[in-house]
Amino acid sequence: MQLLKTLITIKLDKDFISILVAILGTTISPYLFFWQASMEVENKKKMKRDLVVNKRIINEMRKDVDFGMLFSNLVMFFIILTTGSVLFKGGIHKIDTVEQAAQALKPLAGRAAYLLFATGVIGTRLLAIPVLSGSLSYIVTESFGWKEGLDKKFQKAKAFYIIIAISLILGLSMIYIGISPIKALIYSAILYGLTAPVLIAIILHISNNKKIMGKNINGRISNILGFAALSLMTADGIMLIYMLLKGK
Repeated sequence: MQLLKTLITIKLDKDFISILVAILGTTISPYLFFWQASMEVENKKKMKRDLVVNKRIINEMRKDVDFGMLFSNLVMFFIILTTGSVLFKGGIHKIDTVEQAAQALKPLAGRAAYLLFATGVIGTRLLAIPVLSGSLSYIVTESFGWKEGLDKKFQKAKAFYIIIAISLILGLSMIYIGISPIKALIYSAILYGLTAPVLIAIILHISNNKKIMGKNINGRISNILGFAALSLMTADGIMLIYMLLKGK
């Protein structure tokens, strides 16, 4: 009962709203819009299929997104639950690296929890490295009209792969120049949360435009959920900006 009460606690202060914006920002991350669309296009090219949006393709994409969001949010929930009920309760209130979190779990929750968390972190990194660096490269190259794509060789998309290499080097060197990776993740998530509403609004506009989507425009449920997400993230973003300007 106490745990449930803690989970539903809401505080209207800068720290609480910042974390809420960050959670929403990592759930609906702007980089995923670029990554998802680019991967779909490249997969169709590899399979030599026409780039035509039809109902079957939309259903496949919807299932992919639904399952991905379900499991990612389950993982996020249990990470928050573990840090709150184990680390915070054990007096550990400051974690600067993921390695510190794994080490802190060992004496408090046992060796099995430490190994499970460490294995999960390694798996997450292997997944995040190509997605994050690749998404950044897609964003930059598509913005400037440069050749891009993981389906192309280095000689045909030099700028694309150079951007990936530079982003990886900068990410690896971050800890050596005194920047906390955890704080960097939080700040980037907050930035995602502030910029995502703009992209959501654009996507909702496109997905309801018959000239673009034809008969495959958004249904009622998709629009309700989409506008609900847009309203929630916009309200949280405005509230956070207001608190930062007022210094609350």
